[in-house]
Amino acid sequence: MSLPERFVERTLRELGVEEGRALCEALESESPTSVRLNASKCRPAGASPADNRQETATLPGVAMPTDADGLPDAGGRSDADKRPEAAELPAAAAPAAPCLPTDSADADAVARLLPDLPHLPLLRRVPWCADGWYLRERPSFTFDPDFHAGAYYVQEASSQFVGHLLRGRLPAGARVLDLCAAPGGKTTLYASLVGREGLVVANEIDRRRASVLADNVRKWGTGNVAVTCCDAASLGRFEAWFDAVTVDAPCSGEGMFRKDPAAREEWSEANVRLCAARQDEILREAWRALKPGGVLLYSTCTFNREEDEGSLERMLAWAETEVEETGPVEVDPAWGICCGRVGAFRTFRFYPHRTCGEGFFAAVARKSAEADARTRTPKSRRSVLTPVDRKCAAELWRWLTEPEAMRFGMAGDTCYAWYAGQAEAVRTLSEVLPVIGSGVALGQIFKGVLKPDPALAFFPGLNRTAVPVAELAEEEALRYLRRQEIAAAGLAEGMNLICVRDRGLGFAKRIGSRVNNLYPNSLRIMKQ
Repeated sequence: MSLPERFVERTLRELGVEEGRALCEALESESPTSVRLNASKCRPAGASPADNRQETATLPGVAMPTDADGLPDAGGRSDADKRPEAAELPAAAAPAAPCLPTDSADADAVARLLPDLPHLPLLRRVPWCADGWYLRERPSFTFDPDFHAGAYYVQEASSQFVGHLLRGRLPAGARVLDLCAAPGGKTTLYASLVGREGLVVANEIDRRRASVLADNVRKWGTGNVAVTCCDAASLGRFEAWFDAVTVDAPCSGEGMFRKDPAAREEWSEANVRLCAARQDEILREAWRALKPGGVLLYSTCTFNREEDEGSLERMLAWAETEVEETGPVEVDPAWGICCGRVGAFRTFRFYPHRTCGEGFFAAVARKSAEADARTRTPKSRRSVLTPVDRKCAAELWRWLTEPEAMRFGMAGDTCYAWYAGQAEAVRTLSEVLPVIGSGVALGQIFKGVLKPDPALAFFPGLNRTAVPVAELAEEEALRYLRRQEIAAAGLAEGMNLICVRDRGLGFAKRIGSRVNNLYPNSLRIMKQ
């Protein structure tokens, strides 16, 4: 399907004929494929599993130096001094090529990571994300066991920029609200960013999409996320509660025109106006939930001004002096990002004819420390989480490498663990909101013994001495992921942790010559 006629007319009018045509041509080209590696589950050749860290980490050859503010320093110039107008394009007309050759540092990192990620054709780094990589081609992720183990997330490169905007701007133990979170790319990025002391509340209003979000969060395995399923107003009632609120707003999807043909079919000027009105409502609730001094990050995957700068202008009309600048954001001109301003907001536009990624818009600002806002928590409506007794706690304790850092509880008949610093916050949320998943689901206790939940297999803090580990070859791992029968040879009698390349996939129970495949039916590979 061709680009919508009214979209093309507007693009040529607003960007000019030359730039407009370049954008439209780029939207007819092939999209680059990119991933973001999970630093707690990926290691270079020669490293041991103990070298993995659960906190925020970077992988070999992908570290970025930081400037004086603790932000990644691209060696470029600040947008604050160079491009004051939100809609202005970069002065240089040299767009980034989608497939640049690797430099020596990239090539060395690829060589070191290849044995650990044999199915990923890594090409070069995403320059604004320490763990982001472009691929030479798009592989069949469905048949890669490492994908199912949460070793990486398939995330569009432009959207990985949100980590660059937040890095160095959050306090230790930060609470981050990802208000429109499904399917989970940005949520998992934030989870790695805040580390074990922080908490990410990932919300999705649609129940089906929320289930997908929860699955992706479990696979990522950081154990510091609570997934909720409610409208923005419900979270707005947690007034001045979060250190950062991110709004990846539902939008008209113009930036996805080359990646998703359905976006072209569904686009209309009426839908643009509808999305803009919805974004205004969401931003009001986001601002309510944000602490004074906290950071607001707004983003869309669309190009039109009404949903991008226009949404910010309408917000500034009522938020007024409560909105302040966050400080400089370093952006290398070679990245091709169009930097600008809307009041106190710093804005960043990604055009696919200039950057190596899809269309994307992001803006960041801070809520004034002097803003008139007191922390308010809605009254508890129910008690969902119950404590565990000593005998149960002792059994749970042996399944974790650092049980002293965790707090335990039960929801129904399932035992959970949360990092101590945020356990009370999760309890507070669960008493008011529909929380469909949080922390680490450990499993159920039967006759004093834990039957592990599938989620526990993904958690890097699982104590591997608590259960025998069965390392499967590639084809056998795929049989396991299809929930087919697997051979009993190599499995110990009783419960086993199933791994591939030392990454947990799930559990299986051997009973004599038979093996019960316990991989969740909802996650199994259907494709042959």
